[in-house]
Parts: sequence; structure tokens; C-alpha cells
Amino acid sequence: MKIERIEAEGYENVVMGIDPDSGLRAIIAVHDTTLGPALGGLRMWNYKTDEEAITDVLRLSRGMTYKSACANTGLGGGKAVIIGDQNRDKSEQLFRAMGRFVETLGGSYITAEDVGIGIQELEWLHKETKYVTGLSRQSGSSGNPSPFTARGCIRGLFACTEEKFGTSHLDRLHYSVQGLGQVGGEVVRCLSMLGARVTVSDINQDRCVEFSALPGVEVAHGDEIYDVDADVFMPCALGGILNDDTIPRLKVKVVAGAANNQLLTESHAAMIHDHDILYAPDFIINAGGIINVSVEVRPEGYDERTAVTKIENIYNGLREVFETSRRENLTPAEAAYQVAENRLEEARQVNGHSVADSTS
Repeated sequence: MKIERIEAEGYENVVMGIDPDSGLRAIIAVHDTTLGPALGGLRMWNYKTDEEAITDVLRLSRGMTYKSACANTGLGGGKAVIIGDQNRDKSEQLFRAMGRFVETLGGSYITAEDVGIGIQELEWLHKETKYVTGLSRQSGSSGNPSPFTARGCIRGLFACTEEKFGTSHLDRLHYSVQGLGQVGGEVVRCLSMLGARVTVSDINQDRCVEFSALPGVEVAHGDEIYDVDADVFMPCALGGILNDDTIPRLKVKVVAGAANNQLLTESHAAMIHDHDILYAPDFIINAGGIINVSVEVRPEGYDERTAVTKIENIYNGLREVFETSRRENLTPAEAAYQVAENRLEEARQVNGHSVADSTS
């Protein structure tokens, strides 16, 4: 396997792994290990260029640092992507090569499930590296993290609706949900069970038809989801969807979803704020999955009750962010970054760790 170093300012280690025998072309980005080893999911996506993949993995890994810091997981931030078609290019050979690639980092990066990756792929990785979380329950691991991500989103909704509407009665509101994957689908099922009205969209029309059978669920087609007159918009697909084109179309008072990197740029946090929309920073409200798998890394091993207790604290994390936002006249996104940076700086003061130390 050929491994190439990619220079990225502010990141501890970014490397590309190329294995011609298996067809693997992947990137691992370790953003910051001040608080512990970098834990973050592995994504498989058919990126058009290497540059597009690098941009994505850098944004995602940075987000993982802040996510772990705000969630008090005791871990750092990293991410990995495989460039390829998840419907065509998967093979045991490819994922075992990816496992060997992860192993070369010696535990500074620990991988987990993300878009395009399931437990089977992680099991193949595990044949070549021990630095894998989210394996099957039968193996003593924590299993699919998606239900825990969804659980954290629902818990976070309580903080959002109390802040914006003064109510914790989720059933009284109308939600528009973009993306019916494992997390978004679970969120919709929960809201439907509560008796809420939900408008959904997904690129897979079969999924839309499936979910339209649930009580209170209706379908919007494609980009029409941005125009739905609802109370809460929940992006649960891919990132970058909050931008110059979509934000002015929103007819909601809250944006609170499970997707990573929902803001196309950091400036869009201010744009949302100027539209009088409360934004729940994605790396806080969607932290349930990473909190769950982080419990595996403890010396005493995985315990679901411990994980659920930590996930329930997403509510408190968002309350802290909203209070900081009001007190210091910041957008919620700025407040969340401040909370995370404060925790990172406190840890640096204790252990003297810095990115420069790691890359020198």
C-alpha cells in the first residue's frame, strides 16, 4: 500500500492510502487528539475528485473534534473516507486493505460506521485492525450507532422547542425531515409515534412511499422540502444544505437535524440567525452515535446504560449553548465552538498538548 501525507494546516495528520490490488483509495484525517485518540466514522462515497474527498474529510474530522469535546467523550476528532461507489465497489479485500491503513496510524485514529458503511464492512476491517468500534452486539461491541444518534436528536429537540416555542410537547409541532436513512428514518418513526405531523423527503422514492404509510407523515418531493411551512426543519442527509439558496426559502423557526456539516460555510450560521431561526449546532445534537461507540473505548468496556445516560445530556449541552448564545450575543454555532474550544484549551493547559507538538 502506498501512503501519502497531505499537508493541512491545523490538522495533526492527514494521509491518503492507495492499494492497487484491492482498488482502495482512501483518506484518514486526524484533526486533534488533545482530549484522547481521534474517534470518527468511515464514510464511503463516490466523490468526483480527490480534492472533493479531502475537503469533506477535513470538515468532518474537525467537526468530530468539537462533537467529542462538547459531549465530554474523552476522545479527539478524526474521520476517514473511501472514494468509491457503495453499491458497486464493496469487497472484503478492499475493506481489509482499509483495516491495514487504519492500523498504520497506531491507534491515533479509531474508526466507526458512517454513510455507506455497515457492520459487515467493519467486521472485515476488524480482521486487520483492532481500532474499530460499532461492531455487532454478538461480538461484545455496541452495534449500529444510528438508533443512538436518532435518540440524541429527539432528546435535543426538547431543548430546541423549549428555547424557541416554550414547550416540550413535541407532538404539537410540524416537522420537515430531509433524509430517510437509518437515522432520519428512526427520527420520523419516533415523531410519528408521538403523534406529530411530519413532512419527509428523500432521493429514494421507495423510502418516501414506505414512510408515507406512517400516521401523520406526508411527502414533499426533492427540494420542495425547503419550502414546507413547518415549525422545525431536520436535515438528516448529507451536509452543505444550509446555504445562500436554501436559507431564504425556509419557513421554519428551528433547524435541528442529524446531518453533519449542515452549514455550507460558517457564515451561514449568521444568515440563519438573521432570519430569526434557531439553529441547533449539528455536532452537538447529532452526537448520540459517537457517544455510544465512545463508551466501548473505556477500560471497563461497553455498557448501554452508561451510553444512554451520556446521550441524555445532549439536552443539557444544547441548553448551555443557547444560554451562552444569549448571554454573549453570539450565534448558537459560535457559542458551540466557544464551548468546545474552551474545553480543548483547558486540556492543553493541563497536558501541554498542541497540534504543533504532534506534527513536529
